[in-house]
Amino acid sequence: MKIGFIGAGNMGGAILRGLVSGGFRGGDILVYDRDSARLMQLFEDCGIVISSSAEEVAKQADTVILAVKPQILPSVLPALSPILARRTPLVISIAAGKSISWIEELLGGGVPLVRVMPNIAARVGEGMAAFCANGHVTDTHKKNVRMIFEAVGQIIELDEHLFPAFTSIAGCSPAFTLMYIDSLAQAGVRYGIPKSAALKIAAQSVLGTTRLMQETGEHPRKLADQVCSPGGTTIEGVCALQEHGFEDAVISAVSASFEKDKKL
Repeated sequence: MKIGFIGAGNMGGAILRGLVSGGFRGGDILVYDRDSARLMQLFEDCGIVISSSAEEVAKQADTVILAVKPQILPSVLPALSPILARRTPLVISIAAGKSISWIEELLGGGVPLVRVMPNIAARVGEGMAAFCANGHVTDTHKKNVRMIFEAVGQIIELDEHLFPAFTSIAGCSPAFTLMYIDSLAQAGVRYGIPKSAALKIAAQSVLGTTRLMQETGEHPRKLADQVCSPGGTTIEGVCALQEHGFEDAVISAVSASFEKDKKL
């Protein structure tokens, strides 16, 4: 299977590198990007095939990944439409906020189309993505989608109407989590720990706790109860978080992101 990338910026490049790290041959990956220096770096690092145009990718790839910025798609897709209609490769869009119906209007009908919403952690192989598909997508297509995005993390299938909620809790939450980590580190500095050490401690604590929840399969509240000894230090901190509206603040942040996504 030949996979083609139209665009190889941060997210496209992360997915591409994840495929190669997972054993996919660079010689089976076609890439077009306006940035020739970026293409050359990917060629040197991953052995990809450099394409001279988006049309060339569309003519050769079995799976075409649209990884350009959303505002660029209207200038790219019309020229690809006749090629894709003739060949009907699987087309995957990772453009934020652009629905399947919006992309189909530019491409025309008959093309197997999948919309994927990845997040920034794909850059380190720990991404969380969701996908939805149009009626031309087969089970084999879906298997290929999972293969590609499991190279950089995990992926689930969701109805498209749930994408704003997914974006809020997966796409936006890395920023929320990073703010939490930095706040923990600032508290450590307050009590004498150097900032670099405090950041390392906070980041590893969040990473380890997440891994614990994933591997045990236990509810996060149940695990939290195991840390909260009666009359101890942890329950004192938990009560302070609740008194200062921690949970409400998180839900409000997700709600604000959700409402903004619906307006885009």
